[in-house]
Amino acid sequence: MKILGRNFDDKKTKKIIYTAVLGVLAIWFIYRFIMVAIESRMVVFNPVRDAGQNGIIVDTIVAEQKTGIIKTPLSVENNRAYVSGAHRRGLKVGQKVSDGEITYVGNQLDLDTGMYIVKTKNVDDGVVFAESECSGFFIPTYAVRESQIMRAESGSAVVVPVSVNASDSEFSCVSGDIHDGDVIVLSKVSAGQKINVQK
Repeated sequence: MKILGRNFDDKKTKKIIYTAVLGVLAIWFIYRFIMVAIESRMVVFNPVRDAGQNGIIVDTIVAEQKTGIIKTPLSVENNRAYVSGAHRRGLKVGQKVSDGEITYVGNQLDLDTGMYIVKTKNVDDGVVFAESECSGFFIPTYAVRESQIMRAESGSAVVVPVSVNASDSEFSCVSGDIHDGDVIVLSKVSAGQKINVQK
């Protein structure tokens, strides 16, 4: 058998071929060894490990005390509406609603509906908004849980009890141990959990 025009039985040719094959195998082994070593040194991003080391990334706002308007929706029928306890806090007798006013805000749950009764005068049937002015810290309503908010302190989430003065579907007007400039955590986290506040 001839390879490249030479007889394969030639010892010199055999030696060259074996040496070339061994050289290719040696280079391949060295290459694989180097690649495995490089891959072993690479750190694969692991979100759970990163959250444990650097804290979970959270959404935040900076607290600022101000005066604003809370819009409480009322579904009025025959000058009567039913509201939840959270919405009842912002309603007062005499408060203007559309072209009329509120004449009564119930203090006890209506056993038939599980809601509070609100009576109005001169208000057309349908969904209307009772607007009330409130002074305090306006926090997104979803971030106020069981009259508590979370504040970022030294890389951890700290529970802050608050009083909810009024709320609507968007914001809750709260007061408590909050100061202008405090970083309020909007994401759902546990007390003492390590957090990462993005600048």
